Amino acid sequence: MHAAYDLQQFRTAELIRRAERERLAREVLRARRAARRAAARHTDEPQSHTTTAPRRHGSPRAA
Repeated sequence: MHAAYDLQQFRTAELIRRAERERLAREVLRARRAARRAAARHTDEPQSHTTTAPRRHGSPRAA
């Protein structure tokens, strides 16, 4: 019986560690986005998500 309890404790601890890592990753992304927005507010020209060259599809399409 102790083996099943120990296994459950191990799984629970692993789930908690995974959730903490995911939470930290979300916080890092949120901070990066906030820093980008703050930097964009301080620049004269707005940043665009698109490139200057037109995008091309991977394969040609028939007209």
